[in-house]
Amino acid sequence: MLDFSGVFQGEKTIDDVLEGVGISELRDLTNEMTDTILGYMENCSDADVVFQPVDPKANDPYADDQGDENLAWNLGHLVVHVTASSEEAAALAAEMARGVEFHGRSRSEVPWQTVKTIEQCRHRLEESRRMCLASLDMWPDNPDLDSKIKPFESAPEMNAIGRFSMGLAHAGSHLAQIQEVVRQAKAN
Repeated sequence: MLDFSGVFQGEKTIDDVLEGVGISELRDLTNEMTDTILGYMENCSDADVVFQPVDPKANDPYADDQGDENLAWNLGHLVVHVTASSEEAAALAAEMARGVEFHGRSRSEVPWQTVKTIEQCRHRLEESRRMCLASLDMWPDNPDLDSKIKPFESAPEMNAIGRFSMGLAHAGSHLAQIQEVVRQAKAN
């Protein structure tokens, strides 16, 4: 997996991390990320999906319900969150690769409260894998990699490869959290 920690700490540029990465590598990285998360959930049950973990650092200022701002995310919540972010990054990257000007977000997230089974989590991950990989088929043979955007205030400027990889980076930032939720659920 790509290590974006140097980018987040200001020690490397996103171009440094993505040197040599093209569409083929983005496919491999997407499969690796999905397989990693599925591997973490391999022995999980439905009870593990809805288990309410303890997370003293829980802080979601973007929560739909104000009462959920400090709610620790269960496994179902984490799965729908990382898949929605990956899909958004993939969709916007496909537009960038085709020369479409940035026009805002492209996000759709399954309501986490509806995900209650391990099969729903696995299905959501496989569906997201399919969608992200399919988005790469929308890239032209000669993608526009010269155009760059800043997807959000604290982000560096990036091209379509960078934009796609931000979904992978975001998912990677939640891997330890997913492992901890599974650990707590299994210890319960």
